Amino acid sequence: MPHAKLRAPDLTPGQYSTTFGEFIGIGPNGNLFVDGCDVQDLAEKFGSPLYIISENQLRQNYRRFRDAFRAHYPDVEILFANKSNNGLAIRHIMNQEGAGGDCFGAQEMYMALLAGTNPKSLVLNGSNKQDEELEMAIANGLCINIDAMDELDRIVAIAERLNTTVDIGIRLKLDLEPLRNRTGVAMHGPGTLKEQSDSTKWGMTREQTVEIVNRAKTMPSVVLKETHFHLSRMSNDPADFAVMAREMITWSGYIREHTGWTPPCIDIGGGWTFGKWYGTGPNSQLDDDRAPTPEDYARLCSAAIREEAERLNLPLPKLRLEPGRALSGPAGVAVGRVGAVKTGQTKKWVNLDLSTNHLSWAAVLDWYYHAVPVKNAGAAPTETVDLVGPLCNSDEIGPHRKMPALVRGDYVAFLDAGGYTESSAARYNAQLLPATVLVSGTQAEIITEREQLKDVAGRFRVPPRLLAGSFAA
Repeated sequence: MPHAKLRAPDLTPGQYSTTFGEFIGIGPNGNLFVDGCDVQDLAEKFGSPLYIISENQLRQNYRRFRDAFRAHYPDVEILFANKSNNGLAIRHIMNQEGAGGDCFGAQEMYMALLAGTNPKSLVLNGSNKQDEELEMAIANGLCINIDAMDELDRIVAIAERLNTTVDIGIRLKLDLEPLRNRTGVAMHGPGTLKEQSDSTKWGMTREQTVEIVNRAKTMPSVVLKETHFHLSRMSNDPADFAVMAREMITWSGYIREHTGWTPPCIDIGGGWTFGKWYGTGPNSQLDDDRAPTPEDYARLCSAAIREEAERLNLPLPKLRLEPGRALSGPAGVAVGRVGAVKTGQTKKWVNLDLSTNHLSWAAVLDWYYHAVPVKNAGAAPTETVDLVGPLCNSDEIGPHRKMPALVRGDYVAFLDAGGYTESSAARYNAQLLPATVLVSGTQAEIITEREQLKDVAGRFRVPPRLLAGSFAA
């Protein structure tokens, strides 16, 4: 018999003296809590460095996005960006909530399928898809968003060999003229939002899109399903996203005019941000309590789509979107243990076993993760320190942070670290990757095992001739 589907649980936010999220805050003993668990206890039990994910906060974040868009638009599907946190348990939670998924590469697709995600709720994106991932997508019924001119023929060849049909979409290279003079976060190089978008490898031009559609219409094994675009985390102004959403419909009108096909679905991608009262995000606290909410995005994007569809006499398409960090980010914290505390003439450094291997965006993107002591988390700051890791570079996780006095053995937590941390963690200096613990209420369970030395060393091979040169008599 098939297993009964688990009903997504009701959520009751925790009661905290200081709140960092509905399920993350300062608990009754003054320590940092994730849901009903004392982070001090978790670090002592599971070791450090450590990622901690609040299951209920993840569910809460998903529901906030889902409900906001459904309040403003008649047909909405949320596809979780698996790349932001590709843990298998995370995918199971998203399945229970009813989320689809955005997959990059065979591995993310395999993980989503392994978790039992409905293939029809998954899309395969990517600019250089390999035959094996195309075959996996086609065999399992995913929608493939085309992003190269030779991709259609390769897809059709595989579908015909498998004697099946395949759903396809097309990733667009939107013009974004209204964003020509708008600037934001330089995540894709310098320049305005339009210049950044134009300079990336993604998307097909109007002429290429029309050619793909006209060819696909003649192919019995192909079902045209959607168009796709991803603005990415270049802006935290919801009006910029509304410009993008409007142009998706503008392109639908152009496609209809030149092919006779009107996209029944548009996927407006991810890049949605979130803000916190203490600040988070790029360029040192760009996203504070003035940052847009899911409600802001939903209201403006839905209005733009409706207005443009009415202007062009087009039916309202199904709307898909791919939030990732906005769902996973606020659900996680990263914890490090204090080691050496060093005082120089002009600076004080607090060394942690957590590093920029584990919070890579802190180094690569000047990303701000708010740091709090785990024990007595609300203690008043008494000094300014640099929170650094053990790597052989500067390894600054939190420069110029106002903290209470910290001593060897204390723990420090970095908030909003649930997205693009574990999934992009590195092994520089042969560091072992941390464990991840999932918390729900007072229950804490490991969902990613802590890496061991054999996991790193086991990947290496020494040719026999080198062994002979080193060890022969």
